[in-house]
Amino acid sequence: MNCFRSDQGEETTLRIEGALDALNAPELRPTLDALVAEGRGAVIVDLSALRLIDSSGVGALVSLYKRIRERGGNVRIVNITDQPAAIFKLLKLDTVLCNA
Repeated sequence: MNCFRSDQGEETTLRIEGALDALNAPELRPTLDALVAEGRGAVIVDLSALRLIDSSGVGALVSLYKRIRERGGNVRIVNITDQPAAIFKLLKLDTVLCNA
């Protein structure tokens, strides 16, 4: 998994590549925690290069969503395809996280 962060004003784009699973989701946590701690108002998570996600990865993204929303911000997941899209649709998270 690779993660790239880009800030432009109040908006942060987080691009996640590869696989986001139980083995590497803990590596993403410090980045997600920093977004919350900094009070980022708008976070866009670009999953165009994510090929695999499991429950740990979904949990990390849902946690980010909840924590940012609690502070009045917004998280939107974009460019989701293939297996990650199927998981999000199965869990009905596509209507919440991908259309926010």
